[in-house]
Amino acid sequence: MEENKDEGSSSSPPGINRWSLPRSNSLPGEVKIAESLEASTTKLELNRSKTERRKQNVSRTDPAAQLFDDKISDKKKLRMLKRIATVRDDGSVLVEVPSNVESPSHYPDPEDVHYETFDEEFTIPCDNQYMPPLQIVILIVGTRGDVQPFVAIGKRLQDYGHRVRLATHANFKDFVLTAGLEFYPLGGDPKVLAGSCRDPDVDSGIPFKADAIIANPPAYGHTHIAEALNVPIHIFFTMPWTPTTEFPHPLSRVKQPAGYRLSYQIVDSMIWLGIRDMINDFRKRKLKLRPVTYLSGAQGSSSDIPHGYIWSPQLVPKPKDWGPKVDVVGFCFLDLATNYEPPEQLVEWLASGEKPIYIGFGSLPVQEPEKMTKIIVEALEITGQRGIINKGWGGLGDLPEPKEFVYLLDNVPHDWLFLQCKAVIHHGGAGTTAAGLKAALYLSLGISPFGASKCMLEE
Repeated sequence: MEENKDEGSSSSPPGINRWSLPRSNSLPGEVKIAESLEASTTKLELNRSKTERRKQNVSRTDPAAQLFDDKISDKKKLRMLKRIATVRDDGSVLVEVPSNVESPSHYPDPEDVHYETFDEEFTIPCDNQYMPPLQIVILIVGTRGDVQPFVAIGKRLQDYGHRVRLATHANFKDFVLTAGLEFYPLGGDPKVLAGSCRDPDVDSGIPFKADAIIANPPAYGHTHIAEALNVPIHIFFTMPWTPTTEFPHPLSRVKQPAGYRLSYQIVDSMIWLGIRDMINDFRKRKLKLRPVTYLSGAQGSSSDIPHGYIWSPQLVPKPKDWGPKVDVVGFCFLDLATNYEPPEQLVEWLASGEKPIYIGFGSLPVQEPEKMTKIIVEALEITGQRGIINKGWGGLGDLPEPKEFVYLLDNVPHDWLFLQCKAVIHHGGAGTTAAGLKAALYLSLGISPFGASKCMLEE
């Protein structure tokens, strides 16, 4: 896993432990020096005051600031959202930038928000920091492409002596257990999410109590559980979830660069208005915590929580307006090819002609799979290419009659399969993109993790 060393720390809100996931004694780490406490506290308070004043100024010009103001009714917020945001049929949010948004300069300087200068003065490198083994729970909501990088992370944590439980959807149980990690099933009830951090193993009955939490943003309840347990949390994701002026939110469609940062606020506010009552009921009844507003930092996008984004900085560099607690850490590859035994029929088909083109759209829904399959087959036939079609969740590959130049498959490790291909055509999922880049293939992306785009990379 690639690493960047642009690290830092900042103070955390009440109830959230300020230290991020510690490393074992096998990894380089950092030691925080608790010197001149009185002086540092004074400086931090001054920084906070400056930031608060800046936020107040921003709220007068920022068209989205009122969306997070509890003094404004939900009915008025919904009317505001309808004026500037439209949910499209594909689930993305079309953001219409208001005329009073002229440039990204309306927003606060991220260095002020993260207090980077203050923290650097109290950080020294340490090559061999001892850390006892921890019990770590990884909370992941999403598809196979969302889960797989965290299996790789979990295995690496185990290598350093930590006990790892991966809590995710039940259909990934065999995948997680086969990788040698502990598994806990997640459902739609937030109570189950809480149980994954402190309930015994569902199969062995071995007790478990999380010392630290790793999660992706769609888990949502992660920060609240960390607050209740008073344990550190670290957010990782395969696509950007931290506001930036360099590109829009991956679930939005924005034409004007002035609206890029606004798109994160819009998507966050729409999600928050939808889950706020459920989250606060969960906090009150299950976690015994007070209700929260968005501005309390309860959401996973809070700048006080460390974030690591799982893509190569050579592909998309870290935005300049992300602070020291947000980093681009590189792709996380899970080696599945080493122990993979391909079916004999596939091996024979591969050997019978030129290298094929891989076509697959992973978990992306396909509205008309039969029509799409027909288009793919006709394109292969017209161009004289052989092709492997991955059925995926979209249900591709139902042919009225077999074609010698087409091979249909279900699930094959990309790190093995892509080495057998001359090109890959896919939906732009983060894992598939990473595997294609690693195999040094041509990539034709219909939808990238950063919104609608197209990209071609040669061998």
